[in-house]
Amino acid sequence: MSVSRIKRIFIIALLCLVMTIAQVSAKETKQKRCLTECKSRLGIVSAFGEEAAILLAETTSKREYKINGNIFTTGNLRGNRIVIVLSGISIENATMITQLMVDNFNINHLLLSGIAGGIDPDNKIGDVVIPSKWAFPLEVYWNGDSNLPAPCGTPGDLLCLGLKLSEFTSTPNSDYQVPTPGGAVGTGLFMRDTFVRSDSNFPDGEFKFDYKVDPEMLAVAKSVNVQLDQCGTRNPNLCVSVQPVVRVGGRGVAGPAFLANPNYRDYLFKTIKAVSVDMETTALAHVAYANEIPFIAFRSLSDLAGGDDFTDVGAFFGSGLAEGNESKVTLGFLEAWAKKHSNS
Repeated sequence: MSVSRIKRIFIIALLCLVMTIAQVSAKETKQKRCLTECKSRLGIVSAFGEEAAILLAETTSKREYKINGNIFTTGNLRGNRIVIVLSGISIENATMITQLMVDNFNINHLLLSGIAGGIDPDNKIGDVVIPSKWAFPLEVYWNGDSNLPAPCGTPGDLLCLGLKLSEFTSTPNSDYQVPTPGGAVGTGLFMRDTFVRSDSNFPDGEFKFDYKVDPEMLAVAKSVNVQLDQCGTRNPNLCVSVQPVVRVGGRGVAGPAFLANPNYRDYLFKTIKAVSVDMETTALAHVAYANEIPFIAFRSLSDLAGGDDFTDVGAFFGSGLAEGNESKVTLGFLEAWAKKHSNS
């Protein structure tokens, strides 16, 4: 065999080795996703201390990590290797804490467990909702009136600003209208889609209104059969009048405003058929989508948002019914999930 042929074979073999190493390295980098602890885990986020306390009490082999002043607790819960953290209230905190979790731990799925205000009037206090999608209705273009915005020359076109109106408010007078004795008065608040960029849609990114939960997680959630409490765990003398149930499907929404406005609540129900409102979930959904991590969220209803017409609200906040019911569903889901996909 000639020297030149041996050299060619050597070069080809060397190139194949380099390519193999590069492919393995890229795969490991994609899978690793961690700065602090690298075991593959299901990430659980809650906003309030009481929401996570029940879950933490049942978690075994616990270890705490303090990151930027936030406590992340790893361990095992109902057959799943998990990490739990409190986000604190608000879109900003939920976004920051969820991304911090993703950066520091190897998160395979995300789950949010907490309480929310009800929007769908057919839902009752203490019900646990598991929406199939989540949106940001207060991601808006605030126009001066109810005419369709036209900053780029054509009514409804916002692309010159890097924005896009939602399909739900893409016509005149589709903004939020305030009822008055003299008739409805437009606020000029037109819903927008949210821009998001990920590895899959790089470099252009995309506009989204809805963030869909993971189909497999939703299917498992549908299979969970738990008996929800009607009376509080902290004060069993405080009870709701209607037996709470689990309701799967529909659109959950989140935003920076604490919603105590019955008129806007009705607008959300009529315009986008929203079922619940909170201040964290869609932020987690956005981070999950951008990082290409499957997610789901469980929310137990505390009241009808802005509900001066909702008589059971005191029982819910004072009794611990909220935390108990959403934790029951979360634990039921985790048990069912572990049976299908054990990551312990």
